[in-house]
Amino acid sequence: MVTQQGWFASHRELPRSSAAESILDDLREGIRSKSLEVGARLPSEQDLARHYGVSRPVVREALRSAQALGLTQTRTGSGTYVISETPRPSQRFGEYSTRDLVESRPAIEVPAARLAALRRSDEQAAALLDICTRMEEERQAREWVRLDSLFHASIAAASGNAVFSSVVADTREALSQQSEIINLVAHRREPSNREHRGIAEAIIRGDADGAARAMQEHLDYVEAVVRPMIDEG
Repeated sequence: MVTQQGWFASHRELPRSSAAESILDDLREGIRSKSLEVGARLPSEQDLARHYGVSRPVVREALRSAQALGLTQTRTGSGTYVISETPRPSQRFGEYSTRDLVESRPAIEVPAARLAALRRSDEQAAALLDICTRMEEERQAREWVRLDSLFHASIAAASGNAVFSSVVADTREALSQQSEIINLVAHRREPSNREHRGIAEAIIRGDADGAARAMQEHLDYVEAVVRPMIDEG
């Protein structure tokens, strides 16, 4: 078995467009294979940056993601330690639990998509398409998550229903955190891009039933990823 020292002994070339995700994947593989054992302290940010040939902010982003998955824990003044061999994401996102979000989103976002197809303005339609294009071209995980939450908030706003818009705005940070976890666990960015464009196109052509159906299907996929997190709770 490769030891921790051996794991970090050889340089690994990373795709420049998604270096933080590639570092996370490398760390996850090291933990999965037990080369990086539970209790082990990882090299410093500076050493990891040198090892992977990236900047410290890129390393910091990867370590933040590893901690979000429950694989590591960064202790102030001490370093980052491996605390689990398997992902154990938090089941709470601010004030809301995973169950809260899974149960409430269909009740809010499906009718919001339906109304958006009937009420959206030309400017709102153009904005939705622009968000879809930007998501498809985005390579940085955190910016993609921000656009994801903006997409859902924009649909709620386009519904013309102040309650839907207010509720989605209130839960936006929690939805962003959940979206980040989903993509770390299931790598759903590309499927989500296709689903988002399908929702947007239905809204733009005024297909209320199609928009509602596309949103429900998207949320069903989301639930399939997070349901194990609920069941384990």
